[in-house]
Amino acid sequence: MGLVDQAIEDSIGQRGISDLGMPFIHRELSGHEGGTEAMTVLLAQGLTPKTINCRLDSVRGFFTYWSQEEGTLRPNPVKKGSVLRLARPLPRYLKDEEVARLFSRVKNGRDRAIFRLMLRCGLRVEEVAHLRLQDLDLAQRRILVCRGKGNKDRVVYISHDAERALRDYLDSRSSSKVQQIFLVRKGTCRGMPLSVRGIQKRMEYYARQAGLQISCHHLRHTMATQLLNADADLVTIQDLLGHTRIKTTQKYAKISNLKVQRDYYKAMEVILQKAANENLGLLSMN
Repeated sequence: MGLVDQAIEDSIGQRGISDLGMPFIHRELSGHEGGTEAMTVLLAQGLTPKTINCRLDSVRGFFTYWSQEEGTLRPNPVKKGSVLRLARPLPRYLKDEEVARLFSRVKNGRDRAIFRLMLRCGLRVEEVAHLRLQDLDLAQRRILVCRGKGNKDRVVYISHDAERALRDYLDSRSSSKVQQIFLVRKGTCRGMPLSVRGIQKRMEYYARQAGLQISCHHLRHTMATQLLNADADLVTIQDLLGHTRIKTTQKYAKISNLKVQRDYYKAMEVILQKAANENLGLLSMN
């Protein structure tokens, strides 16, 4: 092996792209297009699109490094944007029976209030953890979510069962100068704000008790799906969830089979009625 080959092997070994092999690297150094071929080869090996994209990104980085070392303007064979599209799984939501099973296990008032707000208001776990007393407007049954995802503020509304759970918790909440609503109940951190990880651990505990494989975010997905099944507009759901793009909210339309079913039968009734009227018209003419 020559010094150049050795240098290439050392470099690609450090960058984790040796699986592509020296023949591929040499073709690229000779100016041949091989990015598409590499995708085909790696797909045939059974690698996932995410893994392939990572490896091609390493190749692109290698050629950038090699050109800088040589001091030449060598074209990079793996162009920016040359990636495989990644599959985006649809949001998973809880069925009504699963929601009931989960809440049957949640006896603690603080935890019931937390999970009700996620389920009925679509709050993210970070938003619940950072929620302050001054953000509540229980008289108007609404909450100001400050500095949500993307550092955006929004207003969400509180259902009757979420309001009841929240009021029950606030009545039992220890007097504290801490503005965050949800506090640690026991241990050396008693009276301190409950952390994001603390909330997640409570969900993990209850999920095990209920025999469910879920996370806090599944409650938010459930809220969106239930609203859509109840014929709420996508734009309304977008505002409540704090989505920047309507495309993000449209994911829920793909899993909301009840609404699709209702829309189909409603439209089909109109079609069949129209066809029946036309048939009657033809018969009367005869």
